[in-house]
Amino acid sequence: MTTNSSVMARPAMGALNPAVTAALLAAGVAAATLAGAWYMQLVWGLQPCELCLKQRWAYYAIVPLALVIALVAARGAPRGLVLAGLGLIALAALGNAGLGVYHAGVEWGFWQGPTECTGPIGNLGSAGSLLERLDSVHVVRCDEVQFRFLGLSLAGYSVLISLFIAAVAGWGAARRPTAA
Repeated sequence: MTTNSSVMARPAMGALNPAVTAALLAAGVAAATLAGAWYMQLVWGLQPCELCLKQRWAYYAIVPLALVIALVAARGAPRGLVLAGLGLIALAALGNAGLGVYHAGVEWGFWQGPTECTGPIGNLGSAGSLLERLDSVHVVRCDEVQFRFLGLSLAGYSVLISLFIAAVAGWGAARRPTAA
């Protein structure tokens, strides 16, 4: 009886290269976050404010970047390239965490938000068309929380998710691949 022991003796690629694991995890978490945001928008009817939409940008960038980094790391790309990619993921996530802190501060009233979503509505046109324009304008305010869970708004959760992604990218960069 012959057995193929080479398959059983070889560990999974993620176990060999923490950068692959970290990049795939970052991509998965960012994609799941975007899916959740779109689900809440399209199914629950929660409309994103200007800051909510800006917080999605980092996730939109992290998903493809992390997938490319996972691919090149799995194919044995130079460590410097992989570290640079993981560094970009971490920087995007940390920047997004900062934006989330700013957004949460606006929601809690710690500081004024951008005028696009917290200021007064101006220039509504002539008095004759005022009611018509008011019916068609729906401004989602950045300083009004639409949904909280366990005391945190979605901006607060974005901070935690972004910090997690940054930590995962840092872990992947700090760990060296193990030899097979």
